[in-house]
Amino acid sequence: MTNRLEIRAISKRYGKVTALDGVTFDVRGGELFGFVGSNGAGKTTTMRIALGVLTPDSGEVWFNDLPITHETRTRIGYMPEERGLYPKMKVLDHLVFLAELHGMGANEAHRSAENWIVRLGLAERRKDEIQKLSLGNQQRVQLAAALVHDPAVLVLDEPFSGLDPIAVDVMSEVLRHKASQGVPVVFSSHQLDLVERLCDRVGIIRNGRMVATGTVDELTAHAGTKLVVGATRGWATGLAGVRVLSENGTRTVVELDDGVDDQSVLAAALSAGPVTEFSRQRRSLTELFRDAVTTGAKA
Repeated sequence: MTNRLEIRAISKRYGKVTALDGVTFDVRGGELFGFVGSNGAGKTTTMRIALGVLTPDSGEVWFNDLPITHETRTRIGYMPEERGLYPKMKVLDHLVFLAELHGMGANEAHRSAENWIVRLGLAERRKDEIQKLSLGNQQRVQLAAALVHDPAVLVLDEPFSGLDPIAVDVMSEVLRHKASQGVPVVFSSHQLDLVERLCDRVGIIRNGRMVATGTVDELTAHAGTKLVVGATRGWATGLAGVRVLSENGTRTVVELDDGVDDQSVLAAALSAGPVTEFSRQRRSLTELFRDAVTTGAKA
C-alpha cells in the first residue's frame, strides 16, 4: 500500500481568532508537497494537529485511508522550526536515544544513527555536543532526528532555514530519496524558488484557509500569458488586451488578456521594427503566492 497522509476539513479556533478554517489537502506517497503561506497563516498549527500535539475543533487526520491513531503517529518523522534538541547531548547519543524512543533496538538504533550522521555530513561532529555545533549543523541533526526511526511520513517545518547552499543540496537530495521510497514528504518554507524547484505539488494557505493546491503548472494554467519581447521601445502602447509589466531598453515584458493571440502581438512588435526576442514566460511560484495571499483567490 502506498502511504498517504490526509488533512480533512481541519478547523481550530483560539477564542475569537480562527487559526484554521476547513483546511483540506493530502500528501501522497512518493511526492514532495510544499506547504506555503505568510507568517501566522496556519502552517505550523496544521502540522501540530497532524502530529497530535494539538487537537482540532473539527475535522480529522487520516493515514492510509484510516483515522490516524497514536500508533500511526509514531511513524511520522517531524522536524520543528524551533530547535527541539537537548543541547548538552552528543550528536550520536542523541540520535540513538531518539531512535530507541521510537521502538528500535540498541543495535538497530546505532546503525541508523551512524548512517544518517554520515549521509548528512556530520561524521566529524558525531561526538560533539549539540550546543557546540553551528546552526546549520544543528539543522542537519534535526533532520537526522526526523529520519532516524525510518518514518512512513515526513513533516518538516522550515527545514531549509539557516542552511548554506551546500547543506540545502544535501537536504534536498535526502528528501528526494525518501520520496522515491514512497514516503509522503510535506514541508513548509519561505524559500519559494526552492519549493518550486523541489516540489511535485504545492498548497498555499492564507488566514487559515487553503486558497490553492496543485502543481505549479496547474495553478498557473489559467493565468494570463506573459511574453518577453525584444523590439523597438513603445511598440505595445495602446495595444488592446496587452499590459506592459516592465520595460528595460528594448526588452519588454507584457501580459496578455484571455483570448489575445500572441501572433497578433508579434505582428504589432514587427510593425515597429526588428524583433530580437519573442518568448513565453511562465509565472513563478513567488508571483502565484503573492497573488494568492493578497487576493485570496480560490484554487
